[in-house]
Amino acid sequence: MSVRKLKINGKETYEVYLNLRDARGVRSQKRLRGFSSLRAAHEAEIKFKAKALNEKDEGPRWLWEEWLRHYLSRESLTLKANSIRHYETSLQKWATPVFKGRFLDEISSHEIYEIIHKGLAEKSPFSRRGVLRMIRRVFAVAIEEGVLDKNPCSNITVKLTEPRQAVLNQSEVDVLLREAKTLQHRFYEIWTTAVFTGMRSGELYALRWHDVDLESGRIFVTRSWSSMDGYGPTKSRRNRVIPISSKLKQLLLELKMKSQSEFVLPHLWEWEKGEQARVLRQFCKSIGITPVKFHDLRATFITQLLLKGVSLAQVMAIVGHAELKTTNRYLRVLGTDLDGVTDKLGFSLPQDQLAKVIDLRASGKGG
Repeated sequence: MSVRKLKINGKETYEVYLNLRDARGVRSQKRLRGFSSLRAAHEAEIKFKAKALNEKDEGPRWLWEEWLRHYLSRESLTLKANSIRHYETSLQKWATPVFKGRFLDEISSHEIYEIIHKGLAEKSPFSRRGVLRMIRRVFAVAIEEGVLDKNPCSNITVKLTEPRQAVLNQSEVDVLLREAKTLQHRFYEIWTTAVFTGMRSGELYALRWHDVDLESGRIFVTRSWSSMDGYGPTKSRRNRVIPISSKLKQLLLELKMKSQSEFVLPHLWEWEKGEQARVLRQFCKSIGITPVKFHDLRATFITQLLLKGVSLAQVMAIVGHAELKTTNRYLRVLGTDLDGVTDKLGFSLPQDQLAKVIDLRASGKGG
C-alpha cells in the first residue's frame, strides 16, 4: 500500500493505492481517491490494511461461481460422472442466475426460498426438494471447509406427500417366480436373484462369479453398473455382504453349471437399454399380480425381511442403507401386508361370559 499526492483540476488531493493478495493468493489492486489531507489518506490506508489482514486471517471469501467450480471438482472424487452432470446442470439453471457475482456469505435464506418456492413453482414438489438438497449440499461443504459458519438453507423445507411404495406380498412373489419359471421367461433368474438378495439393478448387472462364495454362502457386493457411467462403485460407495439362502444357492448352482461368462446373470438387451421395469410391470399385469417395477423387488425384499422380524440394523447392513431413516421408511409400507398380524397378540376374551351371550342370542331370549 502507498499514499500519493495528486493535483486534479488545480486542486491537491491524495490517493491510496492498494495491492493485495487474499488467502488463496489471488491478487487484487485498487485505488481510492478524493482524500483532502495526508492524514485522512493515511487513516484510510491503515483501515484498509487492517481489514485486508483480518479477511486473510479469517479465510477467503468465495464468489458463488468460484465455489461451485471448487465444489463440483471436489464431489467428482466421490460421485459418479452422471451425478456431477446432474448437479452442475441443475445448479447452473436455477441457482447461478440469482447468485452470480455474489459472495457465499452474502446469499440469504430468503433468496434461496424464492428460488425453491417461486422460481420452481411450476415444478413438482419432488423436483423442488431435489434442487433444495443440491443447494444445501453446496453450502454444507462450505461449512465443512471453514468458508461459512452457517447454512442459509437450514430452515427451508419442501412439504410433499410420499408416494405409496409398491411391493409384492409373499403369495405374489410365489406366483411371480412360479409363472416366470413355468413360462421360461428370460428374466426368471434375474427376478429370483433380486427378490432373494434385495440388490439394486445395477449391482445385479455387475455381479461376477468371483463375487459369489457358494461354499461360505455369501455374495460380496462391491460395484454397480449404469448405462451412463458403466461399471463403478455401489450407490453408497460401500461394499457389503449378503447371505445366500438355501433356495437361492440352488439357483446359483444351476446357473454356475451352465455359465460360460464371468457374470452371474445374463445381460439381456432390455436390461442394457434400461427397460427392465417395463418388462416386469407388463409380466405382472399378465399374471394378475401387483404391477411393480424392477426396483420394487428391492422394496419387496426389505419389507418381507421386516415382516419376518429381522432387525432394522440387520436389514440396513444387507441392503446397504447408510442411514436408519431410509430403512425405517419401509416400516410404513408394511400396512399393506399385515393381515393376521394382530391375531398374534395373544389376548383372550372371558369365555364363560362370551358363551352366555351367544346362547342368549341363539335362543332368541336377548332383549
